[in-house]
Amino acid sequence: MSRPYYVYGLHAVQAILEHNPERVIDLALLQGRDDERMQQILSLSKKMGLSIQRMNRKALDERAGDPHHQGVVARVKEAKNYTEHDLSALIQENPSPLFLVLDGVTDPHNLGACLRNADAAGACAVIVPKDKSAQLSATVRKVAVGAAETVPLVSVTNLARTLKQLQKEGVWVVGTAGEAQQLIYDCKLNGALALVMGAEGKGMRRLTRDTCDELVKLPMAGSVSSLNVSVAAGICLFEAVRQRRG
Repeated sequence: MSRPYYVYGLHAVQAILEHNPERVIDLALLQGRDDERMQQILSLSKKMGLSIQRMNRKALDERAGDPHHQGVVARVKEAKNYTEHDLSALIQENPSPLFLVLDGVTDPHNLGACLRNADAAGACAVIVPKDKSAQLSATVRKVAVGAAETVPLVSVTNLARTLKQLQKEGVWVVGTAGEAQQLIYDCKLNGALALVMGAEGKGMRRLTRDTCDELVKLPMAGSVSSLNVSVAAGICLFEAVRQRRG
């Protein structure tokens, strides 16, 4: 049986109230905070008849488990867990599906930022391995500023096998690697596509790299050898968006 958990932060709580209000059990707000953003959340909550409790900062810090809650903490029912078994349906629902695949990204802040990028670029899902990878958490949801409620996070048992599954269903798999010869800007990114990003520094694992249809890199003109994975993911996703719009 799934257990309720807490979502905090203005963007994250507002997103779940707007997109999945049936999952919200109750709401705790910081005493004395009544600015415009808080009034928006209050208005949504009252329309849904939610129980609202005012708390002092110490009590709210303890409930969230993080002092950076921005004065709002929601207790919610667990969302659907997406697995490799959901990928076929996601492909069928999208005429030109775009997936972001993260191999070994363990920092929840990076995962949250990648979900935010994926949402902005119109990706239909973010795919991560179950092991040695960040998963959905309150921190991820807060950093994602609502994107965790709109973009499915698909947690898979075997990433290489999942990439092969995508390939069988017509998805072209493009991996990013510093040793690649081709630049991302010279790669065709139209149609059904999965963009694979490795962890910063380590890159993709060998089996993941070997499974990709094509490898590309970003041009690096300075002294640093790599970018933060969420920055690199944003650049690659929006190059795909640019080509698809063209």
